[in-house]
Amino acid sequence: MGETISGRCLCGAVRYRTESAPKWTALCHCESCRRACSAPIVAWMGFAEAAVTWTGARTRFQSSEIATRSFFPTCGTQMSFESTRWPGEIHLYAVSQEEPDNYRPDLHCHYSERLDWLNLSDTLTKHPGTADIQ
Repeated sequence: MGETISGRCLCGAVRYRTESAPKWTALCHCESCRRACSAPIVAWMGFAEAAVTWTGARTRFQSSEIATRSFFPTCGTQMSFESTRWPGEIHLYAVSQEEPDNYRPDLHCHYSERLDWLNLSDTLTKHPGTADIQ
């Protein structure tokens, strides 16, 4: 049994839980993630899809030919990302977890798409595109 990670949408109607540690963590700078969240950077954590249990109903939106995002339309919270590029894996928004201070990113991905005005001083590896974490 791993660590317990649980999270929720803004209003609490949709919740997730896993007993698994993330397979990976990353800070994403891609335009698609930024636009989906109206944020300059998005903190992700990846899990085996079967390791995450959900309560409440999410709505799905196909954001590209290979990707589907889920959200809760009542409060507008983004909840997950799934892609044919990573079958059997689900990516969760790290700051949706109940204890977001426990999150530690491993790297930056799509760093070449970062916003010019966002200045970061961390020492994490900065991948220009996807990090191809498996």
